[in-house]
Amino acid sequence: MVDVNTTLYDEVTASRSANDEEKPKFFVGQQVKLLKDIVNDGTYPFCSIGTVMMPAGSIGYIRKIGEFLQVIRVYEVHFLGVNSALVEIVGCRENELFAMQKYEDEFEKEMQYLKRHREKFKKINKGE
Repeated sequence: MVDVNTTLYDEVTASRSANDEEKPKFFVGQQVKLLKDIVNDGTYPFCSIGTVMMPAGSIGYIRKIGEFLQVIRVYEVHFLGVNSALVEIVGCRENELFAMQKYEDEFEKEMQYLKRHREKFKKINKGE
């Protein structure tokens, strides 16, 4: 049963109507903090609409980065040890999260490693 006093928001169109930024704001494995309560909007079938799924202030880690309707970036966040939560894994938008660690561009980091490795390999082949 839905509580008639519960205000529901359309997270898809309420705060953003265009595509997300080209690059993700967070990376897989990054520790994040939830800025606002995540409530069941009807997509979770095992509790009432409007039920708090994950309370604000919970700390979790980015597990996956996906897309909804090919324009909205959704972060799969694993929240560990939150006793008051109904679930451990929740999909979150960028505006619902705060980074607890500095962003690392993993692709750029790997490219720098590969460049250094290639240079080292070239020196070995030249006999330096």
